[in-house]
Amino acid sequence: MNKNLKKALLLITVIFFIFISSKIIKNNIDIYTIRDYINSFKIFAPIVYIVMFAIVPLTFFPDSILAISSGLIFGFYKGYIYTTIGALLGGSIAFFLARYIGYDLLKKISNDKLSKIEKLINANGFYIIFLLRLIPLFPFDIISYGAGLTSVDYKQFLLATLLGTIPGIAVFTNIGASALDISGTSFYISIAMLILLFAISILLKKKFLNNKLKEID
Repeated sequence: MNKNLKKALLLITVIFFIFISSKIIKNNIDIYTIRDYINSFKIFAPIVYIVMFAIVPLTFFPDSILAISSGLIFGFYKGYIYTTIGALLGGSIAFFLARYIGYDLLKKISNDKLSKIEKLINANGFYIIFLLRLIPLFPFDIISYGAGLTSVDYKQFLLATLLGTIPGIAVFTNIGASALDISGTSFYISIAMLILLFAISILLKKKFLNNKLKEID
C-alpha cells in the first residue's frame, strides 16, 4: 500500500474517533453509564474496557473517568490490572502514531505543551517520562505523543509508563471501587489519596520539571 495512502487512512481513522468522542462528551456520559455499558458485554466486559481505554489517545475523553469506572465495575485489583493493560496499549498507540504520522502533522494539530514535553524527553529520556507519568497534571496522551516524536527507546517508554502510572491508576481505581459506599472510610481515604497525589504533583512540577524546562530553553 502506498505510504501516503496509509497516512490518509490513518488520519481518517483519527478524525472518526475524534468525532465519536465529541458525541460522547456532548451526551455527558458519566461513570455509571460507562459501568452499565461495559457490564452489558458480560464475560467480554474486561476486553471491551481494555479496548476502550486503549483508544483514548484517539479521543478527547478523560482517561481518569475510565480508570474510576474500572474500580466501580471490576473492583480495585482487577480494575487496576485492566486499566494498566489499557494504559500501556493506549500509550503505545499514541507513541507509534507520533512516529508514523511524523513531526510536522502533529505540530499542526497540537499545542505548545507537546513541544515542551518533546524537549524534556529528548534531554532526559526515561527519567522524564517516568516523572511526567507520576504527575496527573500532564495529560497522559500528550506525554505519549511527545515521547513518540523523540528518539527515546520504546522499551524505556513502556517501562517508564508502567512504573510511573502506578500511583495514579491505584488512586483513581480505588475511588471507583469505593464509590458504592461514599459514607465508608475507604471512600474518604481514596479522596485523601487523590488530594495527596495532586499536591505531590504540583510540588514535582515546580521543583523539577520547571527547572528542567529552563535548562533546555
